[in-house]
Amino acid sequence: MRWALVKVCLAVTAMVVIAFAVPLGLVIREMASDRAFSDAERQAGTIAPTLSITTDREELTRAVLSTEPGDRGHLAVHVPAPGKAADGTGAKALDIGTRRTTSEDVATVQKDGRASIAEVPGGFALLQPTALSTGEIAVVEVFVPEGEVSNGVATAWLMLAGVGVALIVGSVAVADRLGVRMVQPAQRLAGAAQDLGEGRLGTRVPEEGPTELRSAAVAFNSMADQVVQLLANERELAADLSHRLRTPLTVLRLNAASLGEGPAAEQTRAAVQQLEHEVDTIIRTAREQRPQTQGGQPEAGCDASEVIRERMGFWSALAEDEGREVRLAGVDRTVRIPVARPELAAALDALLGNVFRHTPEGTAFAVDVHHSGDAVIVLVSDAGPGIDDPKAALARGASGRAGSRGSTGLGLDIVRRVAESTGGDLRIGRSVLGGTEVRIWIGLHGSRPEPGRRGHGRRVGRRIGWRGRKQARTTTGPGARH
Repeated sequence: MRWALVKVCLAVTAMVVIAFAVPLGLVIREMASDRAFSDAERQAGTIAPTLSITTDREELTRAVLSTEPGDRGHLAVHVPAPGKAADGTGAKALDIGTRRTTSEDVATVQKDGRASIAEVPGGFALLQPTALSTGEIAVVEVFVPEGEVSNGVATAWLMLAGVGVALIVGSVAVADRLGVRMVQPAQRLAGAAQDLGEGRLGTRVPEEGPTELRSAAVAFNSMADQVVQLLANERELAADLSHRLRTPLTVLRLNAASLGEGPAAEQTRAAVQQLEHEVDTIIRTAREQRPQTQGGQPEAGCDASEVIRERMGFWSALAEDEGREVRLAGVDRTVRIPVARPELAAALDALLGNVFRHTPEGTAFAVDVHHSGDAVIVLVSDAGPGIDDPKAALARGASGRAGSRGSTGLGLDIVRRVAESTGGDLRIGRSVLGGTEVRIWIGLHGSRPEPGRRGHGRRVGRRIGWRGRKQARTTTGPGARH
């Protein structure tokens, strides 16, 4: 495409240069010729006054030699014999100066009375008729060398040729730059499409070049972003679904632990352990391969109180089997949040599953909900050993519990995405029960809470924990159903 544009520009410019340069060169040559013969006419006119006064040879000779062309031998005067015919027959005519034309040329001018130009060796001769006092016609001959006729023509033609070449070279350079400006964005777009097809999802195209190519680059980048987002959503879904399998796996593991001894019990526990290992492998693989994308705003909301009551009802059965005290508070009224029901359920299951996996049997835990007007705060507390380094746990996305094994680190990521998708956040601290407290701040209007409000929510959360603890003594207990 680039060279095609250069060739077209070269052809067009060459045609324009030829169309203007050739006629201009001919005009210059004609102008030089007219200038030379005009000078010759002027020089011939300098001898006319003398011819009108006298036809004496000596006088005419002195007059001819006094002129510039006569001094150089370029001027001659032809005077017919007195009383004779114009064709020169009879008496001998008078010729003064250096003659280069033939008698026929002179006779023709004397007969016609019009100036003419005759081609002679070395140039041209201007024959100018002049009337004498006797009524006869004398002819003044001025020799014009060929060099004077074409004087300056070669230089002018060289200048025209140089200008033409410069125009052609300049047009080719401009066409090449324009071709590069058009071709490079197209090449980058083609290369980016090939890279994207080979799996390099971070490939993007600079939005440069002509308007059409910029529009194509914008469309390509948008398409690439959508591909990355779709792949991220697919891998997130695979990881989340796999992580949700850990809830029933926890139940199976706990039930398998109560089967006692025997080949069947050992095989069941081994199968559960193998299944947990495979689920962990799926979660890690999906998480390692997912592109870094930010979650979007959930499309549907749910009643947080209803979802929390439902999930606590499920986990309370397991808590009864392990002798865990369960406390629940703040779910006595409807609390709408901009989080899809499955997402909130997955987040709660991830946190409660961590409690069962990483705390000893008989460890109490509590869930408190508080509505602060612009946000909903969910606190999940336990009386276990706690997390050694809460900041590191949040930074690496792992549970970080003391002695934890088999953690994929996806549980806290699921909770974090749920909170951050609403403009909220996730924090880990020490609970009033003595173990870990995970606080989920869910924004109701899609805006992140102010720093002061976060601290306020933290203090409110602790008060809720104490109040929920008092309420739990009267409304809930081990084995309670919600």
